[in-house]
Amino acid sequence: MKRKESNMNIKTLSMTIAAGSLFATGAMADYMGISQDVSFNVDGTWTSRIYANFSAATDELDAVYGDANHDLLVSASDGFFNGVGTGASAADNNDAFWSIYPSNEWDSMVSIGMTHTNSGGSMSVIGIDFTDFDAGGDIESNNGSWYSTPDQPNVLAGAEGRVLLGQFTMYGLDSSVSGVLNLQGKVGNFETFVAEDVAFYYEAPAPGALALLGLAGLASRRRRK
Repeated sequence: MKRKESNMNIKTLSMTIAAGSLFATGAMADYMGISQDVSFNVDGTWTSRIYANFSAATDELDAVYGDANHDLLVSASDGFFNGVGTGASAADNNDAFWSIYPSNEWDSMVSIGMTHTNSGGSMSVIGIDFTDFDAGGDIESNNGSWYSTPDQPNVLAGAEGRVLLGQFTMYGLDSSVSGVLNLQGKVGNFETFVAEDVAFYYEAPAPGALALLGLAGLASRRRRK
């Protein structure tokens, strides 16, 4: 599948879907699960921005990963939209080209708190082959990660209490995005947390139903080191 350019005049409808989390240890609430914001695009695509949520501005998300015991998967039922000249991560999406290719702002990309190349901080990828994703297909890995180092500002939850971990744009309002994520970061007094097997499934909600939407089925197992 070739990358597709879409001329999109965007009308954004934001929502936050609170994730229900099942913790393997005690009810320590620094990591609060995942959520999404949604944008509907006039050309029939829609964008899901998925966040890790925290209870303190100084909490951080350092990595999204897959390993031998915990697969990483992000999949779209009808494929992902990718912008012109962009890469798989937010660090590869140069906002200087958005005036030429406006739809690049809605490129499908993985992230650690970044929305584009110049949004502050840095991030890297190791061990993940994004060939299929760059062509509109899935992200899959059992030995790889996208991550940032703790000294970078983009890892911090900040005033909003959340860190962007991916932006995904899908074709058609009857499409969905789903998968399983594994997260690592630091909370509280710089204590490492790991949230494993965080499953998610998001469909594009009907615009008129946003206020009534209740989405369940997210689960995570949490352990502390």
